[in-house]
Amino acid sequence: MAEGAGTAAEHALWNTALTLLVVSVLRGLFTMAQNYYGEAVGHQTGYELRLAFYEKIQRLSFAFHDRVHTGDLITLGLLDLDGVRMFFSTGVLRVVLLGVLIGVGAYLLISTDPVLGLLSLSFVPFVAWRSSVTQLRLRSTWLTLQQRLSVLSRVMDENLGGIRVVRAFAAQSHEKFDRAKQDALDLANERVDIRVGNTSAMNFSFLAAMGLVLWFGGQKVMAGQISVGTLAQFLTFMTILQMPVRQLGLMVNSFARASTCGTRLFELLDTELDIKDAPGARDLVVTEGVLRFDDVGFRYGGSGGRPTLSGISFEARPGQTIGIVGPPGSGKSTIAHLIPRFYDVTRGTITIDGQDIRAVTLQSLRKAVGVVQQDAFLFTTSIENNIAYGNPWARETRIERAAESAQLHNYIIGLPAGYTTIVGERGASLSGGQRQRLTIARSLMLRPSVLVLDDSTAAIDAGTEQRIRAAMKRFAKDRVTLIISHRLSSLMHADEILFVEGGRIVERGTHEELLALGGRYRALYDLQLRPDDAALGAA
Repeated sequence: MAEGAGTAAEHALWNTALTLLVVSVLRGLFTMAQNYYGEAVGHQTGYELRLAFYEKIQRLSFAFHDRVHTGDLITLGLLDLDGVRMFFSTGVLRVVLLGVLIGVGAYLLISTDPVLGLLSLSFVPFVAWRSSVTQLRLRSTWLTLQQRLSVLSRVMDENLGGIRVVRAFAAQSHEKFDRAKQDALDLANERVDIRVGNTSAMNFSFLAAMGLVLWFGGQKVMAGQISVGTLAQFLTFMTILQMPVRQLGLMVNSFARASTCGTRLFELLDTELDIKDAPGARDLVVTEGVLRFDDVGFRYGGSGGRPTLSGISFEARPGQTIGIVGPPGSGKSTIAHLIPRFYDVTRGTITIDGQDIRAVTLQSLRKAVGVVQQDAFLFTTSIENNIAYGNPWARETRIERAAESAQLHNYIIGLPAGYTTIVGERGASLSGGQRQRLTIARSLMLRPSVLVLDDSTAAIDAGTEQRIRAAMKRFAKDRVTLIISHRLSSLMHADEILFVEGGRIVERGTHEELLALGGRYRALYDLQLRPDDAALGAA
C-alpha cells in the first residue's frame, strides 16, 4: 500500500516537473515570438512611414518650405516617427499581455473566491485613474519637448550649415545651442519626475493589494475556509502580475509619446498639397515650344498676401532669348518659379504651346522646363553624379559635352580623380563660379524646351560667362531661353529685354531700343557699364 502511494507520488512529481518544463519552454517561445513580431511590426511601420514622409516632403510646395524650417522637418522625420514606431513594441503588446493576464486571472480567481479575487484586483481602478491622469500630463510635456527638440535641431542645422560664418566671426559663444539644449534637458527631467512618481504610486497600490490578499487570505486559511494552496494560487498570480505592473509607467509614457508624435507626424502627412496635378491632367505635349504669359498676377500667401506680380504678359518662341532685369525684390525670380509651377499664379495664365501649365502633369512640365536657380546647391557626391542628377543613366560623353558647354570640362579633367571627384557637402570644395557652372551643366543634361537661368552666372567672371554664352548658342537654337540677371552684360544680347519694377513690366524692347528710350534701363546701363560717365554727370 505504501509502495503504491510512493509510486503515485513519484509519478505526480514527474508530471509536475514535466509540466513546468513544457510551460517554461512554451513561455520562452511565446516571449521570443512576441519580441520578434513586436519589433518586426514596429520597424515595418517605421519603414512605411518614412517612405510616406519622404514622398510628402518631396511633393509639398515651395510655399510650405518657405515657412517650415528644415530642423523641424528633421525632428519630425526622426524623433516623432520613431516615437510612433516604438509604440507597437512598448505599448500595444504590453497592453495585450496585461489585458490577457488580468482578464483570465480575474475570471479564475473570482470564480475560486470572490472576496480574495476582488482584493487581488483592487489596484486596477487606481492604476487606471493614475494612468489616465499621467498620460494627459505626459502628452502635454511630450508636445512641448518635441517642440524644444525641434528648436535644438534648428539651431544645430543652422550652426553646421553656417559653420564658416560662425567661426569667421568667432561667434560660437553667441549661438543659442546651450540654451536650447538646457531647455530640452529641463523638460526631460520634469518628465522623468512625472513618470517615476506615477510608477511608484502604481507599484505601491499593487503591493498594498498584495498585502490585503495575504492578510485576509491568511485569516481564511486559519479559519479553515480555504487551503494554503488556494492562498498560494492568489499570491502566485499577483507575483506574475508584478513585472507587467512595474512596466505600466513605460506603457503610459509610450501611449503619451505615440499620441503626441503621431499627431505631429500625421498633421504633416495629411497636409493638403498646394501644387498638384489637376483632375484628369494630361502630359504636356511640346510641339513648337512657345511660352506665353498672359496678364499673370501672383502674391505670396494666396489672396491675403501682398501682390508680387501684376499684369505680366510676354511671349517667347524657340530660338528666342528673353532677358529680365530689375531692382532687387521686383519679382524677377518669382517669374522663374511660376513657369515650372513651384508656385501657382493667382491671376492670368501661363501656357506652353497653348496648354495651361496648371492643366498638365507636374512631371511632364518639369521635364520640359529647366531652371538654374541662384542657389547653386550640390550634393555630397562626385562631379559626374551631380551633373547627371536629372538623368543618372546618361553616357559619359553626354556628361562631358554638358560640362564643356558650361566651361567646366577643362577644370574637371585637371583634377586627380577627374569626374569622380567628390565635391563635398553643398559643393564646399568648389568656388562659387564653379558651382554655378556645374548647375548649368546639370540643367543642360535634361535638354528642356524652356531653359531659365535665374541669376545663375552672378559668380562667374565676364570672360567665362561670354564663353558659356557662345557655347550655349547652339543649344538654344530650338528652345526658349530666359535669362534673369542683375548684370546687363549677361542679357544685352537677348531678343527682348523686360525691365521689371514693383512686379510690373515698366520697359521692354531690345538693348538698343531701351538705351534709346532713356529710361530706367538706360540709367542702369550708365551705372553698370559707364560708371565713369555716370560719376562725371553726377558731379
